[in-house]
Amino acid sequence: MVEICQVSEENLKLLLDEFQQSTRASKQNCQSVAERIKQEVERICIESKRIQASGEISKWAKNLAQHRLRQCLHYYKLGSREGRIHLHSSLSAIVYRYITPPQIQSSYQARLNLIEDFLQQFYLEALNAFRRETELPIMYTPHTLLELAEYMAFTERYGKRRIPLSGGRSQQLIILRAQTFSHQQPKETSVDIDQAAEGTTSDSDKTWNDGSIQQVREAMAARQDTDDDIGSLRQVVIEELMAYLEERQQQDCADYFALRLQDLSTGEIESILNLTPRQRDYLQQRFKYHLLKFAMGHRWELVHQWLEADLEHNLGLTPTEWTALHDQIDAEQKSLLDLKHKGLSDEAIAKTLGRKVNQVKKKWHKLLELAWELRNHSNSGASASTDE
Repeated sequence: MVEICQVSEENLKLLLDEFQQSTRASKQNCQSVAERIKQEVERICIESKRIQASGEISKWAKNLAQHRLRQCLHYYKLGSREGRIHLHSSLSAIVYRYITPPQIQSSYQARLNLIEDFLQQFYLEALNAFRRETELPIMYTPHTLLELAEYMAFTERYGKRRIPLSGGRSQQLIILRAQTFSHQQPKETSVDIDQAAEGTTSDSDKTWNDGSIQQVREAMAARQDTDDDIGSLRQVVIEELMAYLEERQQQDCADYFALRLQDLSTGEIESILNLTPRQRDYLQQRFKYHLLKFAMGHRWELVHQWLEADLEHNLGLTPTEWTALHDQIDAEQKSLLDLKHKGLSDEAIAKTLGRKVNQVKKKWHKLLELAWELRNHSNSGASASTDE
């Protein structure tokens, strides 16, 4: 132990000196990254039976530290854009032959699209592993170029880790993940508000995964790089929902939402938040309540615009559904809908209808719920037809 402590301090000095000489990062930034690499090397040397049995712990420690130093500086010199391209290309080449679901085996472009989906999911897993292994906060993200280089170097090593299998065999972790991903197709892998709300499919409240909320899933699943406006609107929805929860002192719900957006499993969330399954289930239900309040009342315009279910799109209803909505509402609700279409404020509508503002808001909330139920009924019918 004395030996590893001594070489760890030597490694720290080497790493710090090299980062300060080879990068433009601040001294504090260099210190933090060097410290994390030193601790990783130290942990590996202590936990590896092979290294412990080699009798050359110091040599292993120095080689591991230098290897990580070279990797980190390599990505740093490539820069943010080229570094990402290099990492993406390297990992894509590894998993290409393993992303082969039968239904698309003849489609080269479809395979590339699936690889893109898989790697986005894998990057999230690698980031979570990086936070966990370096004991960083659960919301940590790289901010400087050196930190981004550190994360990309870690992601490459993480993907190439050898995982022991039966019969004395081993396989790279990213290949195992790719095989699992491929076997699970077709499967939606994008992270969205619906997933954040409902948890896994084994959670208790199955009714939440309805066709109305499915629209949130589909909107979240849309690729941001194909429509910058939609991507920006999605981010605004996330940020405002976070602010909404924090303003109402629902920090535990905000934490839960943040973890779900990172695509963590139910078990991981329970572990990070130190919750029992029962406590996590209660927190999940409370979050769902606040999510619905936000989506249907607090910022309904924003959410419906993002879902393309705003008033300009007849609340996302088809002509048949729009007619059905009018058949189910009374004269006052029809007037409310017409006044909303004209762009009048709640105050102006209340004055016109001879109602209080809160009464107008409640009636509008119920009307929105009815519209979502109509979309839900339609989507459920489509799903049933597909299943048959």
